[in-house]
Amino acid sequence: MSDCIFCKIANGEIPSNTVYEDDQIICFHDADPQAPVHVLIIPKKHIPSLDEVKEEDKELLGTIMLKVQDLAKDLGLDNGYRLVNNCGEDGFQTVKHLHFHLLGKRKMTWPPG
Repeated sequence: MSDCIFCKIANGEIPSNTVYEDDQIICFHDADPQAPVHVLIIPKKHIPSLDEVKEEDKELLGTIMLKVQDLAKDLGLDNGYRLVNNCGEDGFQTVKHLHFHLLGKRKMTWPPG
């Protein structure tokens, strides 16, 4: 999508502080971090939200979930981390492109805040 900021990052039109990239996903530090480590994990394929994932996307989602383990290890999140997906308006999804927040290096509270 031409107006999607995450598509522009995935296509290299907007620079990012990338920590991992392959042909399916890109992972980069969040510009407004909510924890000492805050990495966004996005598919390069434009999927508006978790509610719009299709059967054909299940391998892509599996790839993302397995990459979380590698990222957590590479980023030194040995004591744990939080993985978040905001879906829809009430879920506070601000960018309409499926993405996951990997947060760590601080004690995560519940409820989140």
